Amino acid sequence: MKTWKIWKNRSETYWKINHLYHMKSLGIKIIKVSALFLVLLFSILMLKTISQYTSLEKNIGFLAFKQQVADNPYWMTFFYIHIFSITLCLLAGLTQFSNRFLAENKGLHKMIGKIYVYNILIINVPACFVLGLFSNGGIIGITGFLIQDVLWAYFTIAAILFIKKGNVSTHRIYMILSYAVTTTAITFRIIKNLFYNETLHDYELFYGLNVWAALFINLFIAYLILRKESLLPGKINGGKED
Repeated sequence: MKTWKIWKNRSETYWKINHLYHMKSLGIKIIKVSALFLVLLFSILMLKTISQYTSLEKNIGFLAFKQQVADNPYWMTFFYIHIFSITLCLLAGLTQFSNRFLAENKGLHKMIGKIYVYNILIINVPACFVLGLFSNGGIIGITGFLIQDVLWAYFTIAAILFIKKGNVSTHRIYMILSYAVTTTAITFRIIKNLFYNETLHDYELFYGLNVWAALFINLFIAYLILRKESLLPGKINGGKED
């Protein structure tokens, strides 16, 4: 009888642990699918927004608020480089966090990863640094954009260095953080469309605070994802695999 109770308790414990594990896995999958769907949806919406700039007119969309630099050929060049390449970063990142995609398409994963990294480090980080210096939102917006740019470069470079050392888990951490910064463009627009009211808010102040809000929200979401995937404990260990 005693042996039966011990076996029963162990079976119940095993069932509970197994149930919690599957619930956790399901939760991670739901978060991933939801996040991928939202990024894809807003990437498409961004493409629609970006398409208006193909006319090269200087008084449409965002440029209507940047007339002080709209005649500066250098600023305009960096602006067009950024807006026409950022969607490629967003779409490239969509495929990079699927374990199934990675297992079945390692070569394609590496190729898309290189496109993502080169796009950020060679094209968008330099372009966004220049654009950030002339950002809306006053000193709040400028510092927010420049810090985003520095973090974007740091997370992406760290991801490269760790994968070269063979540390896949830490590479994944920094790629998630890098993509969190990449998608601040989406979060920024969501906040603006949901909460900005030109009769109630000062545009410059709202814009500057929105830059910081988008960054904090995305990094917090990245933190939750990393916790869900149990990647945070012992994440930095001198470049060696956990």
